[in-house]
Amino acid sequence: MRVLLVEDDEPIAESLTRGLSRYGFEVRWVRTGAEALDAGDFALVLVDLGLPDMDGLDVCRELRARGDVPIIVISARSDEVDRVVGLEIGADDYVTKPFGVREVVARMRAVLRRVQPARSEPEPDEQHGRLRIDRRGRRVHLDGSEVDLTPKEFDLLVFLAEEPGAVFTREQIMEAVWDENWFGPTKTLDVHVGVLRRKLGDAASLETVRGVGFRLVLT
Repeated sequence: MRVLLVEDDEPIAESLTRGLSRYGFEVRWVRTGAEALDAGDFALVLVDLGLPDMDGLDVCRELRARGDVPIIVISARSDEVDRVVGLEIGADDYVTKPFGVREVVARMRAVLRRVQPARSEPEPDEQHGRLRIDRRGRRVHLDGSEVDLTPKEFDLLVFLAEEPGAVFTREQIMEAVWDENWFGPTKTLDVHVGVLRRKLGDAASLETVRGVGFRLVLT
């Protein structure tokens, strides 16, 4: 799926481009509103408001006047007025910086489900180094061979793989993988991490960050 990213901040653009690529999205990055308006057709547009040549709201307004392409605003402007204006002129969602790739992908998928309810295109497999994750089929392949994972092991790997290298606290992991109302001990997390380490071997490293949580490092 082709996505247009309109963002003047190079570190953010490069990080977001890499992250979205891991989820199977083909990203074209442009810096200015003029480039965005000349870029052609895309399945979805991510546009920052702080562009060097024009306000991102004007880009949204013009894109909406041309058609019904899904638009998500990504901006450091967190004022309610900016959010309301962005949505009123046609943006489908508004994400405030700083944000994680996982959040942006979730917002993109939600918008696409709303604007394309009849479309049943399967989600692309995600390639993470030597690992290939099939979310729809809930299967993981390592160097082409399927890895036998339990449902929770799969969910844990998928969660950590959404932002390789990022550190997630125990609480974040337990809420995302087990239950948002989980109040019990987190020993079960250590057990699942240990099993995943054995099953993934040297294809990925699940590193313990003392006093914080875990991170996934791909090799």
